Amino acid sequence: MTKVLIATTKPFAPVAVEKITDILKTAGYEVILLEKYSEKKALLEAVADVDAAIIRSDIFDREVLEAGKNLKIVVRAGAGYDNVDLPAATENNQVVMNTPGQNANAVAELAIGMAIMGLREMFSGKPGGEMRGRTLGLHGFGFVARNVFRIARALGMEVIVYTRYSKAAAAAIGLKVTHSLEELYEKSDIISIHVPARSEHLKSVSYDVLQHLKDGSIIVNTARKEVVNEPDLVKIMEEKPGIKYMSDVTPDCANLFEEKFGGRYFFTPKKAGAQTAEANLNAGVAAAEQIVAFFENGDKTFQVNK
Repeated sequence: MTKVLIATTKPFAPVAVEKITDILKTAGYEVILLEKYSEKKALLEAVADVDAAIIRSDIFDREVLEAGKNLKIVVRAGAGYDNVDLPAATENNQVVMNTPGQNANAVAELAIGMAIMGLREMFSGKPGGEMRGRTLGLHGFGFVARNVFRIARALGMEVIVYTRYSKAAAAAIGLKVTHSLEELYEKSDIISIHVPARSEHLKSVSYDVLQHLKDGSIIVNTARKEVVNEPDLVKIMEEKPGIKYMSDVTPDCANLFEEKFGGRYFFTPKKAGAQTAEANLNAGVAAAEQIVAFFENGDKTFQVNK
């Protein structure tokens, strides 16, 4: 019998666990549930004899992947997959997938919410501003950014985008595509970052780009901290005292923000973009369905390692 491990230090919502389990058991698979584990040893033991795994932010490094002697597929319930060692999985002939788009609306709503929070001076009682009439710049144009565009347009914002790979798709829905990242940052009142933490995107939000921001701009990061050059961000916030930074991930230099930039930043206590009941359910169900399709039909549509 095919065994599927659901390994989640941050568990799915109960309704999501129930639906995931139903899908897998209906397919004739055995389900092993490992939630809120505190030691890696528990994960190593659980993965030892399973054929598949569904994870969230759980770390599947080389040691874990090699411990899974029967492991054939790992599905990350969410878009990002930097918590899985892709080269090690490939070496072990293990397929790694994500579930793109399933968390997109949840993350987009958080991005818009943080932008509003920044504009309204952190709801401190000070006079703030409104979204309508302002320019929102999308740094990247994946599933989340497309949902941010939909919401921002409904709020009466002008939306522009910089993307290397989706220019035609952005233009097709009426978005103005800037010629450079520098131009995007120069023309935007609010920047919303939506690029993965890999290759050319690492530390791409650097001083060379940030120096083009207007004083008073807001940067919203619901992506990964690794895409921002933190010393450069600190430098520009020192130079331009109106800039705010709103992030769904706490930067490594959080102590400097606390020391220098009171009232100009907000960090979620832990990554919260996908922390909704709906996103839990969507991503978990998609992960289960992808595992069934893989074993029953050889479907590798959402494979992220080669």
